[in-house]
Amino acid sequence: MQAGELARRTGVSKDALRFYERQGLLPRPERLPNNYRVYPPQAVERVLWIRRVLATGFTVEELSRILAERERGGVPCRQVRDLGAARLAEIEERLRELTAARDSLSALLADWDRRLAAVGPGERAGLLDSLSAEPPRKGTSKRKVEIR
Repeated sequence: MQAGELARRTGVSKDALRFYERQGLLPRPERLPNNYRVYPPQAVERVLWIRRVLATGFTVEELSRILAERERGGVPCRQVRDLGAARLAEIEERLRELTAARDSLSALLADWDRRLAAVGPGERAGLLDSLSAEPPRKGTSKRKVEIR
């Protein structure tokens, strides 16, 4: 099948197919006399497998190294396991940061609700000004917001 058909069947672009080829994830296809690339039927499953591996958090570079080692006769299983464990640790850290950010924002909204309840209609509650009164909480953005 040609690149366009493989791309349609796998949900990736033709550029992605060429990229996978350059990175060693997808074997280089045969070429027709008109220079069109022609892939074997098993290329569909290979591209879908690549997408599943990348969706678990592996990078293209990591997968390329793993496949190169496999092709040299190596057994990269422990390396794969270690990379998966590292990815899980990164996700868990992001979850801790997101939980802290959620808790901080929840507390901030409760404070803002109290401030709004204490002022009359049309009065300024100084919600954003209240942010400069306290140091940023862990897990919150340190980005400075300028109001004009």
